[in-house]
Amino acid sequence: MATKDLRINRQIRAREVRLIDENGEQRGVMNTFEAYQLAEDAGLDLVEVSPNANPPVCKILDFGKYRYEMEKKQRDAKKNQQIVKIKEIRMQPKIDKGDLETKSRFISEFLEEGDKVKVSIRFRGRELAHTELGKVVLDKILAILTENGVQYNVDKGAFMEGKMMSMFISPVKKK
Repeated sequence: MATKDLRINRQIRAREVRLIDENGEQRGVMNTFEAYQLAEDAGLDLVEVSPNANPPVCKILDFGKYRYEMEKKQRDAKKNQQIVKIKEIRMQPKIDKGDLETKSRFISEFLEEGDKVKVSIRFRGRELAHTELGKVVLDKILAILTENGVQYNVDKGAFMEGKMMSMFISPVKKK
């Protein structure tokens, strides 16, 4: 929950709250006004940390410090997350061997960079009657990748979507 969504001090509308004091000890369920008075006496804020509980849970703490810690956690979490891009390689079922090797080289480069790859084969006209040729091409690509020692996982095998046959490949996670 974002710190902007938290209610503090007089913004808390519940009649009763479950209070946790500044030392982290449970003080039990009490009137909101009493809890606010305790926070004011301690020179701190009354912050509603769990508004969906019944009664809502409130803590006595320094809101400025609490907000800073929450934003710091969010920044760290954002820093550690990895953004996965999906690259798409398109071809036709009657692709030549040289072109197939070139496309496979691009796929291996994308996988080494940590991106997922969607390999699509576009069928036109009468080619739609022979979709098994697309499956053969996708199998050839996997064979070429394996020959070249590329580490990959097939997330979703060959499947048809409209006039395209696609397959998703992702890199093997490095520890």
